[in-house]
Amino acid sequence: MVEQRTPISSRTIAEDDPVPDVKNVVLIMSGKGGVGKSTVAANLSLALVRAGYRVGLLDADMYGPSVPTLLGITGQPLSDGKRIRPLERFGLRLMSIGFLLDDPKSAIVWRGPMLHGALVQFLKDVDWGGLDFLILDLPPGTGDIALTLSQRVRANGSLIVTTPQEVALQDVYKSVSMCQKVGIPITGVVENESYFLCDGCDKRHELFGSGGGQKVAEFAGAPLLAQIPLHPDVRQWGDAGTPVVQASPGSGSAKAFVDLAERLVVELDRHNAETSEGLVIDRSGGVNKHLPIAR
Repeated sequence: MVEQRTPISSRTIAEDDPVPDVKNVVLIMSGKGGVGKSTVAANLSLALVRAGYRVGLLDADMYGPSVPTLLGITGQPLSDGKRIRPLERFGLRLMSIGFLLDDPKSAIVWRGPMLHGALVQFLKDVDWGGLDFLILDLPPGTGDIALTLSQRVRANGSLIVTTPQEVALQDVYKSVSMCQKVGIPITGVVENESYFLCDGCDKRHELFGSGGGQKVAEFAGAPLLAQIPLHPDVRQWGDAGTPVVQASPGSGSAKAFVDLAERLVVELDRHNAETSEGLVIDRSGGVNKHLPIAR
């Protein structure tokens, strides 16, 4: 692990925030399933750890938890009778519903209130400790999990993950729209499986088309932070339980995630500076013809 390169600022933390010791809460989102949210979340988290930050990864996909497989970790989290201690691998603190199942192939058959309760417990009752980043890997769609998070924790950033093809974009636009409606700030867009470089050839093969990530970024009014290449190593290392950022940090795929982590830190710091300005009070007595208190 290297020394922390960039001091990180903190989000505005409300009195009832379930994770008050976490400086930044970042949601990894997409309206579409199968675009690689969990792969992005795991590799981004490890890239931040390798940059010297204190990081936690919460698997918020209750129906399809992927963190146990991607990080190659199993076992029951321990408790001191009051709070649950997250599991840890590669310096990354982890929590997933997958750690609590006796059979990893068992289905979670829950309605919305159960999902809400479990997610709140994973935030409030887990001893995350002081973190620079808590990364949340969300399920696809715009339902209960995302709504619970928008109501219970002040996330100061989100990454919208998409693949380039049009059939993915139509669902991803809905995730962007949801963020805008419930006040989740969109930090940037990640275009996963953006292109393929074959062995012995430097030609960029855009197997799923091109320009999709930029379209989403323009719709969201946010920057396109990364275009992650499609490479067998990402899948192979993920299946083996050691994400490519940890297993092969010098590879092109790993460097794409490292660059994403660096750009995320810059964007969050800028957003935190903008929102920390707080309330602006106009004491002109109505001369300026706008509301006396504004953010």
